[in-house]
Amino acid sequence: MATQDTCCTIVPYFRIREGMIGSFRGLCEQFLAKAMEEEGCLYYGFSFNGDQAHCREGYANAEAALAHLDHVGPLMAEVLNLADIARFEIHGPETELAKLRGPLEAIGADFFTLEYGFRR
Repeated sequence: MATQDTCCTIVPYFRIREGMIGSFRGLCEQFLAKAMEEEGCLYYGFSFNGDQAHCREGYANAEAALAHLDHVGPLMAEVLNLADIARFEIHGPETELAKLRGPLEAIGADFFTLEYGFRR
């Protein structure tokens, strides 16, 4: 069964530098506030495992994902002073990934194509 779902997920993993967890968590609050303003954001949150953090985020489509990245650009620059990106994945159907590959090429993201599934 093919999917009609246009949801795109951005899946970044961060390794927080020693002594920076408090500052990183403070920026998480700011990221969350910005994401809550975005109509195309379906869900957003941070998970932690020691010095590792993951941002769980989903968007209605590629355009909403790109709008988010633009919206949080200044915050992302601050995060990169506190943590390194350990892994950066983008998940979605190929029709949406095609819109993201060019703009996200410099990030070095791994693209995962959604081929089967559903959304309620």
